[in-house]
Amino acid sequence: MTELTTEQERVREQESAFWYLIPHGYLQLDLNPPVEQIEALVRQLLGLPDEMRDRAEEVLRFYAGVVTSLNANRVQACLVGSHPDGAGGIAFSVLTVSTVPTSGSNAKLVIANLAGTAATSPDQGMRPLELPCGPGFLVEKKLSVTVPGRPPEGHDAFSQGRVWQGTVAVTGAGTPDIIMIQMVTASVELADDYRDILLGVAHTVTFTDPSLPDAGSSVEPERESAAASIRSDFG
Repeated sequence: MTELTTEQERVREQESAFWYLIPHGYLQLDLNPPVEQIEALVRQLLGLPDEMRDRAEEVLRFYAGVVTSLNANRVQACLVGSHPDGAGGIAFSVLTVSTVPTSGSNAKLVIANLAGTAATSPDQGMRPLELPCGPGFLVEKKLSVTVPGRPPEGHDAFSQGRVWQGTVAVTGAGTPDIIMIQMVTASVELADDYRDILLGVAHTVTFTDPSLPDAGSSVEPERESAAASIRSDFG
């Protein structure tokens, strides 16, 4: 773990304030870039040669669409990770943290019911969790998805690929929302490593301000815990 982040300054009115540790190798995207930054990007884009401008415009539109979609789905943070894949290349992943309202229901009871279902589910990719901040559950699956970008030259259809997706849902006492932590990577063969990272982040979630006296220890991973194991993942 390398950095402590807080959602307290970003959360919308009546949403939960929570904290967690960002694992090594992840860079947080700005989901609320200032107008000046956007204007500067547009000016840079307009100054590009004609042969580069179309591609740059496509990337900017894609970024704007992603940010709009993330904000519409109550995503509090989006981080992009890069790590050695063990074969001389780089493995990429995306980690998102979002909140899901429970429409007046008790979030802890909702999680407990879902975790109970997970415990008896024939789906081996779903299981309950007991985390330091409260009950939760893990769901993981492998999905076929459309590869971003343009179709291969000479083809009308977009390329298809496989991704591993892991999601942890957790809540705490007195918290009105469910916190969703999701990891996605196209490096399906590294699913075990990414699962460890996901669980490690989940183990550091706290609803107690770590800046308060005697509160810092609540986000420190214990030795041999899933959170501590993140330190050695990917070397």
